[in-house]
Amino acid sequence: MNLLQDIAFQLARALMQAFAIMVIVFLLVRVTPGDVVDVLAIEGDLTAEQQEVMREELGLDRPLVTEFFNWVRQAATGDLGQSLRYGRPVADMVGNALPTTLTLAASSFIIGLVLAFSTALTATMTQGRFTTSLVNLLNIWSIAFPTFCVGVAAILVFSIWLGWLPVLGAMIAPVVIIGIDNAGQIAKPLFEELREAANSAHVRTARAKGLHPVRIAIAYLLPTAIPIALALSGLILAGLVAGTLTMEVLFGLSGIGSLTLQAIHGRDYPVVQGAVVVIALGIVAINTVMDILHRLIDPRLAR
Repeated sequence: MNLLQDIAFQLARALMQAFAIMVIVFLLVRVTPGDVVDVLAIEGDLTAEQQEVMREELGLDRPLVTEFFNWVRQAATGDLGQSLRYGRPVADMVGNALPTTLTLAASSFIIGLVLAFSTALTATMTQGRFTTSLVNLLNIWSIAFPTFCVGVAAILVFSIWLGWLPVLGAMIAPVVIIGIDNAGQIAKPLFEELREAANSAHVRTARAKGLHPVRIAIAYLLPTAIPIALALSGLILAGLVAGTLTMEVLFGLSGIGSLTLQAIHGRDYPVVQGAVVVIALGIVAINTVMDILHRLIDPRLAR
């Protein structure tokens, strides 16, 4: 199978994954006990007759198969339906929340990538105990300290005790927390790859010729690091979504995570479906793009 066929296969697989995600999300939302009418009944003391009329008006009494294919047909055109609680287009609600999520995710990823590359490169070029320990410390941090727990500690220290940051709405704390966690996941394997490359014959030859360490790092080490960095970045970006949504809820940021949690509490099916599908499709797209880029950079991976 040549490279173009392999890319076509990856795209076809992504489409199948997208459809499977839509089916699973729809079914999971529907098996959740209660619906939006039950929530509104508790809030507004509706009678049984009023609840039946409201379910009929909202289309909650239709068969699941009919609801599913209606939703898929609408979603394929970009119409994610209307919020059952607020009567607003779900696409608009998700669109308003998306910039916050993207800002948090992109900022955290960039910080993590820069920190991981700079730490791994410095440790490789200097071979010092301190820089090597820093790589190991970042790796241990990402394994031993869940971002949610670190976020709670950050609120206690910087918001409540020191008063440096507001309790809710601060973007800097979650960006730094997730960024350090991402750096820890990338730095260790990147350092191992760079250290192996630094001991190769062509790098030793360049070092013997008296080339500057920075030039060696840019010309010989960075090209070696790009494939593994892409592979790790795909995994990190996919996992970054979950960490971002958790931080949004914890720090009171108005992103997709907060929107989804509110919709779940209110049993607002269309909003939950729309938000989760957008998140899931984003993960599928990230993995597909990273996989294709990896194969373009290293054609040996093509099947």
